[in-house]
Amino acid sequence: MYVILPFEKDFYEKKHHFPVEFVGHPLIDAISNRKKTTHSEFCSEFKLNANRLIIAILPGSRKQEITKMLDVMLSIIDDFPNFTFVIAGAPSQDATFYKNIIGTKKVTLLQNDTYKLLDVAHAALVTSGTATLETALFKVPEVVCYKGSWVSYQIAKRIVTLKYISLVNLIMDEEVVTELIQDECNPKRIKEELNRLLQPIHRAKLAEKYKQLELKLGGIGASKKTAQLIVKNS
Repeated sequence: MYVILPFEKDFYEKKHHFPVEFVGHPLIDAISNRKKTTHSEFCSEFKLNANRLIIAILPGSRKQEITKMLDVMLSIIDDFPNFTFVIAGAPSQDATFYKNIIGTKKVTLLQNDTYKLLDVAHAALVTSGTATLETALFKVPEVVCYKGSWVSYQIAKRIVTLKYISLVNLIMDEEVVTELIQDECNPKRIKEELNRLLQPIHRAKLAEKYKQLELKLGGIGASKKTAQLIVKNS
């Protein structure tokens, strides 16, 4: 059995005494093998101001979480007038759904091209999920935002004993990226953390942690390693 996250190996082998092979994460290959989009190309394609840095908003993929998260994420954009905010739209949702939430906010909606957005993003607001890991592997400074229903959150707190909710922090076993959960996920805190993401010293520290994250995930070559093991063990 092959696993793609380092803590999965510990879980299976130490807790359940079941041998597994950690092969690395295929996302690293997927990201490193693609043609990168430059800032100028992106701005030209989507008719954006090339003199402004881009802040990505990744509000999730399910209607319920997008409805809950996007509004609070958009609440701070007027505090950053010198940046362009771009929403990564999920393939499963149509533009009308997003536009009903966006209203008159000055923000661009980009659908079905999240990786192109992460190529050029200067910082990102990300709802918890695989997107937190993707954003880190693109080396984009991020803050993780999550709000669930009060009842669901209270139940989860009593059942799940994890220290973190983002894959980045779970893999590193430390708070590399800030997690704003429930009441902490409010306009004031999001604004504070986004301001921090724009500071050179903090960005440099994150960049170093992101390098360590990629190494911990096995670096480039997970797909090749998996194929070689399958052939060897077949």
